[in-house]
Amino acid sequence: MGKIVSLANQKGGVGKTTTAINLAASLAVLEQKVLIIDADPQANSTSGFGFDVKNVQSSIYDCIVDGVEPEKVILNTEIGNLDIIPSHIDLVGAEIEMLNLPNREKVMRTALTKLKDEYDFIFIDCSPSLGLITVNALTAADSVIIPVQCEYFALEGLGKLLNTIKIIQNRLNPALEIEGFLLTMFDSRLNLSNQVYEEVKRHFQDMVFETVIQRNIKLSESPSYGKPVVLYDASSRGAINHMNLAREILQRNGMTQISQEKKVIV
Repeated sequence: MGKIVSLANQKGGVGKTTTAINLAASLAVLEQKVLIIDADPQANSTSGFGFDVKNVQSSIYDCIVDGVEPEKVILNTEIGNLDIIPSHIDLVGAEIEMLNLPNREKVMRTALTKLKDEYDFIFIDCSPSLGLITVNALTAADSVIIPVQCEYFALEGLGKLLNTIKIIQNRLNPALEIEGFLLTMFDSRLNLSNQVYEEVKRHFQDMVFETVIQRNIKLSESPSYGKPVVLYDASSRGAINHMNLAREILQRNGMTQISQEKKVIV
């Protein structure tokens, strides 16, 4: 059975979508079967894999509002082991439409139940909010990755997110765990980046991933070409960082042996 991982932080611009796209692609390259769900109305994960959002016929919106089977919405990416359930601008109004649904916080969990056996990992790219769609994503997830930008206000708002996670653990999803805090946009030349790293490490200790995602021009360029960075420039620092993160996640989940059996060095 696969693992559902949400990427969440209500602060925008911290690297959620970049991480979702490139972590999913890296795990797929390591021969894991991966699904990414774009649960953000901005649909950046969808366009980041080269899909034209205007031409998307069905999306996650149809699954959670109209009860369409997720299998009918899945699109194949150009990486063999990686699929996506796209997003659409209609998702903006989904929270209002869901208000009268029974068990409205668990709609996404119900929709994804059948897919867990089909994939090793399912990643949900959340919008920068703590609204009903994000609550659905956290209720459906086994764990959550929290990207933290190496900037001055890095820890601002984290308390609110952690409080939301605690409420969901208490009321909706007792099994939800924090997979880890991921430091993004790290620049070792800047004292500020190093200070933020030390501060986050001091606060959250072993919950912080050893891998950090460094600032990298290739990582910034790749979405405009509709490709994850591992396809755009596999030798770039951004690609290497995300491959290391993928290996670290496999190791944390006791899946290193599985990958070795698939003849992938991790």
